[in-house]
Amino acid sequence: MISGGSAHWYDALGGYLSSGGVVMPPLLLATALLWYAIGTRWALLRRGSTSNVRVLIKRYADGRRQSVEGIIDEAIVRGLKLREAGVPDLRRRLDDAFGDFDGLLRRHATLITSLVGIAPMLGLLGTVMGMIVTFESLGDMTMFSQSGGIASGIATALFTTQMGLVVAVPGLIAKTVLDRRAERLAGDLAQIKDILVAPVQPG
Repeated sequence: MISGGSAHWYDALGGYLSSGGVVMPPLLLATALLWYAIGTRWALLRRGSTSNVRVLIKRYADGRRQSVEGIIDEAIVRGLKLREAGVPDLRRRLDDAFGDFDGLLRRHATLITSLVGIAPMLGLLGTVMGMIVTFESLGDMTMFSQSGGIASGIATALFTTQMGLVVAVPGLIAKTVLDRRAERLAGDLAQIKDILVAPVQPG
């Protein structure tokens, strides 16, 4: 049994979705996929400690830090184990050991980029479809009709454009933030390799 408040909410949601026409289901799917990918990527790109890489390496090497909280912490622990084991060709071994981190830094990046580009295109498609309905209704001089008429066509054109931008703009901002975070992490990983392969200074 649906209460009066819930029924009103469902009716409002149904009207909201129907305003966008047939492009609304793909837009909603794109929105769900986009924010799932953004949330997953945000969770994966955890640095761990905010301390300088060189400081962190020294703390782990001296045994003053034990917890592993993110990508950089895990990379340092792996790298130190390899260096302490005295493996030959340490640089190549570090490249192999850090290979999965490279995958983490790129995960969902292409999907997010694609969805950010698709959303406004879907909005534009809805705009074109709405304008087609509008011009057809103008030809028939029909303000309102069973198919919607001029008013419905204009509403669909405006609504889908708005919806596409509402999805794409925040997604683009989140993408930029995540890409910058990935770039910083990639730089930290490269620095870890450089420090670990350098000769250990006495004292």
